[in-house]
Amino acid sequence: MSHIPPHPPETLPTEAEQQSPADPNQDRRRRGTARWLGLTAVVALTAMVGAGAWGHAERQAETIATLTAERDAVPVVRTEVVNPQDTPRQIELTGSTQAFDTATLYARATGYISKRNVDIGSRVHEGDVLAVIAAPDLDQQLAQARAQLVQLQAAVVQSQANMELAKVTDRRQAQLTTLGWTSQQGGDQARLSYAGSIAAVGVARANVQAQQAQVDQLEQLTGFERVVAPFDGVITSRQIDVGSLVAANANSGTPLFSIAHTNVLRVQIYVPQEDYFGLKDGQQAEVTVPELPGRVFHGRLARNASALQDATRTMLAEVDVDNQDGALAPGIYTIVRLAEPRLYPVISVPSQAIIFDKDGLQAAVDDNGVARLRHLDVAADNGGTVDVRSGLQAGDRLILNPPIGVTDGMRVTTPSSFNISQEVAHCGRLSPSCRGRPG
Repeated sequence: MSHIPPHPPETLPTEAEQQSPADPNQDRRRRGTARWLGLTAVVALTAMVGAGAWGHAERQAETIATLTAERDAVPVVRTEVVNPQDTPRQIELTGSTQAFDTATLYARATGYISKRNVDIGSRVHEGDVLAVIAAPDLDQQLAQARAQLVQLQAAVVQSQANMELAKVTDRRQAQLTTLGWTSQQGGDQARLSYAGSIAAVGVARANVQAQQAQVDQLEQLTGFERVVAPFDGVITSRQIDVGSLVAANANSGTPLFSIAHTNVLRVQIYVPQEDYFGLKDGQQAEVTVPELPGRVFHGRLARNASALQDATRTMLAEVDVDNQDGALAPGIYTIVRLAEPRLYPVISVPSQAIIFDKDGLQAAVDDNGVARLRHLDVAADNGGTVDVRSGLQAGDRLILNPPIGVTDGMRVTTPSSFNISQEVAHCGRLSPSCRGRPG
């Protein structure tokens, strides 16, 4: 079988081929439209680029103007004329109240507590019996010592009688020996016997004195069976009760009571080195307690340690405060105010006026519209203010709010000068509101 190639399919004419032949005018119109659209796009793009450049230039100009204004702006500052002060410096120190006298009472007699008359908080007077110790063995020792004393006193009488007899015998024997009626040996024996009897009387009397001392000691010890208050005060602690066994021992004695004299209180304060040279004993002080607002306790600086502690560079001092009404108690936190005489005049500078940087402590003063920096020698820091020893002079106009980054020679102005300059500038534009004002 022979292969017969298929006939190619017949193609249909396109719509363009079916239309009439091409028109030259139509082609020109099409090309003109294309050129117009391209030109329009170019113009629009150029306008957009120009608008962006104009906005950028405007913003850049505004930024430069702002930076220039900030650079050329004159800061407005508040000033204050400073003058030296020689009035006493008011200082505040924290303190703690302590009893003027305090003591812990120990047992001096061994025995049992037979009676207790006071408890914590009891007000007592000097000599009041606080407790009674029953010590029967000590009482027996005293009775025995007194009996021995009586025996020794009788021995003294006996020795004195023997001495008198020896004295008479010696006198008679001496006469007989002189007349030769007795031997010399007999005379010597009588004389020496009399001397021995005299010595025996001395020994007997010494024994009486020794025994009397023993009796006195035991009487004192039995006196300690009555525990009495050594001074007026209040009982602050109690360690015993009825029936408690107490021991009289110098090293491990039993504590009985603690008593504190609170009619006058010591307020202990620690004075820093910067205030040491200005404070003297006898200065008046005011003591306040945060929990008693409006109440001021008056006292005086009574004593000081006259030495500073190496660790803290502070000195212990005490203010005596009258406490007859019992408003205060030992151990209360207080604030003590003292008026310290100044050793030399100082200038008080507000803390916000201090400039602290790499150059140290400085302050700025207004010198006819020009800021001048002054290095300060600080005498004391009071918190809100600083006492300056040197660096400022009387009459300096201290800048209270120095601007950030202030430098020596920077132009400044005060609020009054700033308002006047604004008004002058305003009136310079011939504002109707300025008419009639003197130029």
